[in-house]
Amino acid sequence: MNAADVKKVKRLAGRLGVRDSDVIRFAVKGMLTRLGPLYDPEVSGRNLVPVFVESGAEVLRFFEIDAHKLEAIINNGVAADRRVERDDIALLALTGSQEPYAALKLSELNRSERRRQNPAELSESLRQYLYAKYVYRQVPVEGAQQSIHLAAVPSDQPEAAEGVRR
Repeated sequence: MNAADVKKVKRLAGRLGVRDSDVIRFAVKGMLTRLGPLYDPEVSGRNLVPVFVESGAEVLRFFEIDAHKLEAIINNGVAADRRVERDDIALLALTGSQEPYAALKLSELNRSERRRQNPAELSESLRQYLYAKYVYRQVPVEGAQQSIHLAAVPSDQPEAAEGVRR
């Protein structure tokens, strides 16, 4: 922290009516919450995607993490079925440094139209693409039953909702 940061912390603490240490503790706890999966050695591969999607550009820029270093953080020692593809890691790294190129790369990977996206649209498109691919994807489990689809039941027929036949 430099002198300007210390001055901002003091002003913030004064305005909130708290101690300087409370402001710093709040910032550290917030950062640890956002980056929590990174200090858990059991979390790796596609399970780290949300960390870098949600706080990626800021974290990547601040810690000067490039695609090579990001791949090592995410995929080091990970089984093949849990790995994040190199192109997707490169895309994440680009959002931290070269947003226009990241938007172009995302449109190629996502096979969508190539239109100019502002940073908020790029962030949302990237989130949707990566979450669909790595977080929400359906992994078939051997011996698992098919999912059950429930039909809507009118509220005046509670016995139908409970499975009672007449």
